Amino acid sequence: MSDFDEDKQNKQLNELHKLEEEQLVSALAEAKYGLPYIDLYRAVVDNEALRAISEKDSHEMNAVPFKLSGKNIFIALRSPDPDLISKLKEEMERKNLVPTFYMVSLASLEKVWNRYQELSLAENSKAGGLDISAEVLRNTAKNIQKMQDIEKYINEAMEGNQVHKISHILEIILAGAIAIKASDIHIEPEEDKARLRLRLDGVLQDVVFLKLNVFNLLNSRIKLLSGMKINSQNAQDGRFSIEEDKDEISIRTSLIPGSYGEAIVMRILDPKSIQVDLQDIGIEKYLYSIIEEEIKKPNGLILVTGPTGSGKTTTLYAFLRKIYSGEINIITIEDPVEYHLNGITQTQTNNQKGYTFADGLRSIMRQDPDVIMVGEIRDGETAGIAVESALTGHMVFSTLHTNNAAGVIPRLIDLGVNPKILVSALSLSIAQRLVRKLCVSCKKEKALSEKEDKTIKIVLASIKEEGKDLSKYNINPDTPYKIFVPAGCEKCNMTGYKGRIGIFEAIRNDENIEKIIPQNPSEREIKRIAKTQGILSMRQDGIVKILNGITDFEEVQSVVDLLEE
Repeated sequence: MSDFDEDKQNKQLNELHKLEEEQLVSALAEAKYGLPYIDLYRAVVDNEALRAISEKDSHEMNAVPFKLSGKNIFIALRSPDPDLISKLKEEMERKNLVPTFYMVSLASLEKVWNRYQELSLAENSKAGGLDISAEVLRNTAKNIQKMQDIEKYINEAMEGNQVHKISHILEIILAGAIAIKASDIHIEPEEDKARLRLRLDGVLQDVVFLKLNVFNLLNSRIKLLSGMKINSQNAQDGRFSIEEDKDEISIRTSLIPGSYGEAIVMRILDPKSIQVDLQDIGIEKYLYSIIEEEIKKPNGLILVTGPTGSGKTTTLYAFLRKIYSGEINIITIEDPVEYHLNGITQTQTNNQKGYTFADGLRSIMRQDPDVIMVGEIRDGETAGIAVESALTGHMVFSTLHTNNAAGVIPRLIDLGVNPKILVSALSLSIAQRLVRKLCVSCKKEKALSEKEDKTIKIVLASIKEEGKDLSKYNINPDTPYKIFVPAGCEKCNMTGYKGRIGIFEAIRNDENIEKIIPQNPSEREIKRIAKTQGILSMRQDGIVKILNGITDFEEVQSVVDLLEE
């Protein structure tokens, strides 16, 4: 007979009571009080919002501010009394803030009340001292055109005596990173200084070294903004948002402990960075026509493959924007939802609460979707449900980790998908890589080396052998080939590159491919049959982009084996 575990029993009862309270508040919010319900355990609480209502007043009123976005303040209430709402409206208006009210449970209030304790641990935490104002960022960004400007203004700020020096330095870092379109900010402590680097077009660039005392204060400031624990030295994740015109730029923050302190990485999630049209991501014309035809079909499975950071999500979002219409229901399940798309229902996995890709897919199927986007197929269960969804009248887009388009079929079979079912479900497999584009203002022509000349001839010969017309790719085999290399100018931050573009290949699930799928074919067999489809391989697409002066040999060689058959 097993022993009775009173602590475990009490814990289960508490969880049950919390769940019942959440369900009750959710039911009463709209029906009785006409307010939206929110579960703050599932929401990111903005520490900066807490400054709008003191901890004492928050407890007395059972009201907590949990998000500040520009002039909009979001406030959660336990009991939405009309007098209380009227009082809070007047208080917020005096602070030039526009309130929006939500109804919450006691558990949600307690979660936010705990944040006041963290706020009291911060250094220099006077009201306004931690603001990241969109207006200030815009004004700062006006003076920043290149990486060297960021270094200049940070050095000036470190030598200055302004009251909010650390806030000003952080504003320069954020405004500069957004202005030059960096994707990540890295601040890494060393023995006697800290290094600031920005990731530009996929490559980290050194900006400036910071004094350790400045770094330590920046660390506390970033923790506060991101909703992290100030006194914790463990790995932490957080986020905060910046209003930029009509867009909300999210900053995802990650801290991990190192030998000399906590390394900070801030990922900039700017909605404008993924608003790329399908025709602008580097897909050549013939493949573009195939993709355009396939994504408009009522059902099927289209998979995009490639390593982390190869632009797969941007491509999937481009598909969704291309087909979006008010007449179809599009639902996504992602990990996490990094960019929000208008008119599309986006959901996020939560492994701690058992909401996986597979669970999400099952739930989505009950929402009458026409198009489903699954962030990634990681396991056999998700693969199986995705394939079944494609067979039952849905268009499914997803990503998979394989080296090339030919690896999709063997990978799905390895995950346990029945090859006979896969024949009918799979429509298109696409592989992609990202390469930096040469700066059009400073790129310069270069003489071909013997190795480069040989490689170009081998790849162009393979294009001809497969019956593809070189003239369609702007290449004249009867004239000398020209290739270009980076030089560096102020317009490209002296890197020689500006922006990135995709290198693609795809395999259509045509009759010849369908015939071999039940035989569990190897990648080599699939490649051999796919050569007749008239679609460039990644190495061929890379050489075409080199000869068209879009990128250079070094970039393409870093992501594709140009000599691989």
